[in-house]
Amino acid sequence: MPGIELEIFDEEFNPLPHDGETVGEILIRGPWICSEYYNNPQPEKFHDGWLITGDVGKIDPEEYLIISDRSKDLVKSGGEWISSVDLENHIVALDGIAQACVVAHPHPKWDERPVALVILEPGKEVSAETVLEHCATAFAKWQLPDDVLFVDSIPLTSTGKMDKKVVRADLDARGYQLPDLRNESAG
Repeated sequence: MPGIELEIFDEEFNPLPHDGETVGEILIRGPWICSEYYNNPQPEKFHDGWLITGDVGKIDPEEYLIISDRSKDLVKSGGEWISSVDLENHIVALDGIAQACVVAHPHPKWDERPVALVILEPGKEVSAETVLEHCATAFAKWQLPDDVLFVDSIPLTSTGKMDKKVVRADLDARGYQLPDLRNESAG
């Protein structure tokens, strides 16, 4: 787009290659892009003249931008990013699944691990193992959810999007623990 620069960066704000594979945080700048918010500068939303969009994606060699996820919804596990949206879309493609929400849950070794909350279609039965086997057809083992929780509802925002902040807070309030950590705390 004329007058606008768009780039993907790593966590240290180093530009990343436009190879269609490398995923980074999307930043934009240009004469029409603000450099701070009126009466609320929020310097953490800007870096060296760039607006930090909060989106994550990749740019292919032909300079097409592919948006992957919101940065706050990604799961960072063992230094690698896992797209919650990609997992959700794949899980919902499984027959019998009405809705899926994948959130990051803290892990002492891996930083975060994905947890899938799933709503079944009325009258359908799907096991957690079936969900994980289905995910294993498209994702590496380290990207698979550590747990699949079957729920009756998923909280939504006022705009109808899944409210992952509330989902994470609910898990914390319930004292939820990842399966591989349950035995450690019991012992």
